Amino acid sequence: MLHIVLYEPEIAPNCGNIIRLCANSGCHLHLIEPLGFDLEDKKLRRAGLDYRDLAIVTRYPDFTHFLKTTQPKRLFACTTKGQKCYADTTFLAGDFLLFGPETRGLPPKLLDEMAADKLLRVPMVANSRSLNLSNTVAIIMYEAWRQLDFK
Repeated sequence: MLHIVLYEPEIAPNCGNIIRLCANSGCHLHLIEPLGFDLEDKKLRRAGLDYRDLAIVTRYPDFTHFLKTTQPKRLFACTTKGQKCYADTTFLAGDFLLFGPETRGLPPKLLDEMAADKLLRVPMVANSRSLNLSNTVAIIMYEAWRQLDFK
C-alpha cells in the first residue's frame, strides 16, 4: 500500500478528488491539520462522490503528530522545489508521498530537513508555477503504483 499525505490542504474539491483516487487505488490518505475546509463540506462530498466511506483516511493535528504516529520508513516530499523527477525514483510498497497546500506548498523548513533525493518534482515547461494538487497526486501515485505492478 502507498500512503498519500496532504499537509494542510486548503481546497475541498481537490481533497475530494484525492479521496476518490485513494479509494480506487487502495492508498491510505493522511490529512495533516489545519484543513482549509470541513470534511463535511458539500464541495468535498461532491468531488469525492460516495467514495469517502471506501477510502482509508486518517487526520492528524500537526506534522509532528503524523510523524510520531506513522513513523514512515520512506517519506518523499513532492514539490516544485525538488530537483529529482518523480519518474527517476524507485518506489516501494509502504512509501509515503507528501504534498503541500495549494497556495504555498510545503514549508521551507520541512524541505530543508529532507534529503535532496527525497524531494520529487513533476517536470513542467519553463516559467510554470505548479500543477493542480489532485492532478499532481494522481501523476506521482500512479507511477509509484505502476512500479508495484498495481498491487
